[in-house]
Amino acid sequence: MRVMVLVKATTDSEAGIMPSLDLLTAMGEFNMELAKAGILLAGEGLHPSAKGKRVAFDGASRTVSDGPFAATGELVAGFWLWQVKDMEEALDWVKRCPNPMPGPSEIEIRPLYEMSDFAGAAAG
Repeated sequence: MRVMVLVKATTDSEAGIMPSLDLLTAMGEFNMELAKAGILLAGEGLHPSAKGKRVAFDGASRTVSDGPFAATGELVAGFWLWQVKDMEEALDWVKRCPNPMPGPSEIEIRPLYEMSDFAGAAAG
């Protein structure tokens, strides 16, 4: 199964505070472990939301908002895309991950839809 592993933004990441050299090194080593295990499909860090845009859809209408965006805990600071056998394997890897932020942080794991997930919808 494929999962997206979302590193939630913090006040520090939204302020553009860069991780320490020690954290970058630890994260690089973790990424190498993921790659060697054949799990890592992709992964990147994101700039703060102040550099982003948000597009709201309402029927045919499109409204563009400039960052920064409120609700820091709902924003994403980075992500990985992993190929794992199940959610338990993804959890095991996340538990081995260095804390991605200098202080408290959260990582969310979400399974991606696969074509097989839509088989019932096509038949019904």
